[in-house]
Amino acid sequence: MSDGYPTAAQKEALTLICGHDGLDTGRLAGHLVSARRSSPNPGYARAITRMAGTLVWRLEAQGFITRTGGAWATTPTGRTLISCPSGPA
Repeated sequence: MSDGYPTAAQKEALTLICGHDGLDTGRLAGHLVSARRSSPNPGYARAITRMAGTLVWRLEAQGFITRTGGAWATTPTGRTLISCPSGPA
């Protein structure tokens, strides 16, 4: 969060988690990589994967997601934050 407000990356990750059933950190990273332009930098995908790990750590600490059976799920607070109606589709 930045000054108490979620960042765009946090909202993007939360939206992806809310919209996918059983999304683990690796799959979240894959979605984040797919949503961006490709890069000739060979470390690009690894950097996005690390970013995904940081995002889920922060979202969990803030109470917006919870780990369920090895995958991430949004909490009611997280769904309210991004106006996600009822969790995974």
